Amino acid sequence: MEERLQKVMSNCGVASRRASEKMILEGRVRVNGVIVRELGTKVDPDKDRIAVDGKTLEAQPKHYYLFNKPKGVITTSSDDQGRATVMDYFRKEKDRIYAVGRLDQNTEGLLIMTNDGELANILMHPSRLVDKTYEVKVKGRIADSVLQHLADGVELKDGMTAPADVYYIGYDPKTNLTSVEITIHEGRNRQVRRMFEFFGYQVHNLRRVQYAFLTLSGVKRGAYRKLTREEVAELYKYK
Repeated sequence: MEERLQKVMSNCGVASRRASEKMILEGRVRVNGVIVRELGTKVDPDKDRIAVDGKTLEAQPKHYYLFNKPKGVITTSSDDQGRATVMDYFRKEKDRIYAVGRLDQNTEGLLIMTNDGELANILMHPSRLVDKTYEVKVKGRIADSVLQHLADGVELKDGMTAPADVYYIGYDPKTNLTSVEITIHEGRNRQVRRMFEFFGYQVHNLRRVQYAFLTLSGVKRGAYRKLTREEVAELYKYK
């Protein structure tokens, strides 16, 4: 079956679809020995010979992991500043994998790691409305009116946020920290932090505790587990 070249490359674990498109435009990809620069090119991975930087693509087995990212780790495959990356925790895995979406350096919690480009694109597409739940600790007390505003939507620089589910967990007078749980389905950069900062609250700690139906249950910080076939099939239902 014919598919777009960048999708085939992503599914083979070469890179994300966007990065694959860049490789095509740079003339690094050949199909049946011919350099292809057209992003709309369709290929049949079962019949066509595809090579990236001279290396012929071979279909990789699909891998799916649930990772509990620690704070201070960045969500990239490498870092020129020598900072810890998520891939430092997957060194024993032979095939290339990458994170579905991102958590910023100071946010910890649940990340899906895979080399299945199709599933990654499904889950990250804004139309899929995949719920993501965070535990947030902020300095000071939060008024009920602010919690309601967070739930209704916040006017950020990149537009109004979609309605969110917001639950007050409690206030600790010893630490002067308020704990809140918030569920969003958008994937804007640093969105949860920016929503609280809009009202002047400093985020002390931010942890993603759930992605779709997946939770961190049984997975310690810095550890990961394989997703089951049933869990992968359930994630594909967002298609």
